[in-house]
Amino acid sequence: MRSIWNGAISFGLVSIPIKLVNATESHAIAFRQIHTEDNGRIRYRKVCELEDREVSQAEIGKGYEDADGSIIPITDEDLSHLPIPTARTIEIVAFVPADRIDPLQMGAAYYLAASGAPAAKPYTLLREALKRSNKVAIAKYALRGRERLGMLRVVGDAIAMHGLLWPDEVRAPEGVAPDTAVTIRDKELDLADALMDTLGEVDLADLHDEYREALEEVIAAKASGEAPPETPAPAAGGKVLDLMAALESSVRAARESRAPTGPEAEVRPLRQGGRAAPKETGAKKSTSTAKKTATPKKAASARKSTSKTTEGTKKSGATAKSTATAKSTATKKTPAKKTTSRKRSA
Repeated sequence: MRSIWNGAISFGLVSIPIKLVNATESHAIAFRQIHTEDNGRIRYRKVCELEDREVSQAEIGKGYEDADGSIIPITDEDLSHLPIPTARTIEIVAFVPADRIDPLQMGAAYYLAASGAPAAKPYTLLREALKRSNKVAIAKYALRGRERLGMLRVVGDAIAMHGLLWPDEVRAPEGVAPDTAVTIRDKELDLADALMDTLGEVDLADLHDEYREALEEVIAAKASGEAPPETPAPAAGGKVLDLMAALESSVRAARESRAPTGPEAEVRPLRQGGRAAPKETGAKKSTSTAKKTATPKKAASARKSTSKTTEGTKKSGATAKSTATAKSTATKKTPAKKTTSRKRSA
């Protein structure tokens, strides 16, 4: 990485020589302006108004236009001798919790690289101090002709600096929020929560610029003399009647496009007229529960029935046995009586 600024971090009485390098890069595709009739390049020429001639970059400097229209020239030497301590120094002024920084203030990001072996120890000291404190450093520095505000934090084993807007450069959100009074129902919030759960989380490393990829395909096709790819027809969407219907459709689409990583979201189908019907998922669950409950009950009923049958069989057997015994006893007793009778007759 090429450094764009050399200086030092002022950390109390500690000075850390550093180099400033860009932490981000743009992959956007750039276009040239051309003459549509013959594809000739359109260029902007830098012309001096007084001499009416084109001038080179070496002849161009900076100047401030005063209120009366006069130009006050400012040289690089003038800028290098500004009477401020941040001309070549990133001066740390405070350490604060990271959540104290409004994301609206964050701008360009840079890496601070240690400049030479002597900077290694103080650089590591500052990095470890930031890690242990779980804080970020607020600093002031001068870059490209103006003093700026920055935030230093640890990224891996390096110190990164985010350029910050000054607090008075962030506009208050007056007149931005809707001024119409609306009522949000609990059911709508429940569906919004279900949609959030269904979409779940995403690894930012998996996201990419699809517009740039499509643009590269168009450029490649035209360069090879082929017809550029056609735009796919947008999916036909139904007419959304209300917010609930929109939320339900969103949950359905999200569930179809990706597997939910969190708890399964519930979808409440709408009756005609836009009112929510009973939970479909709950119905399925109750059916399932009913099945589960029915099985043990049937088994228990079957066991009871079997038990009763067995008891009935046992009782029948016992009764039959008792009857048979009684009959047998009666049969044995009857002949005995007859025999006695005969003896008496004789």
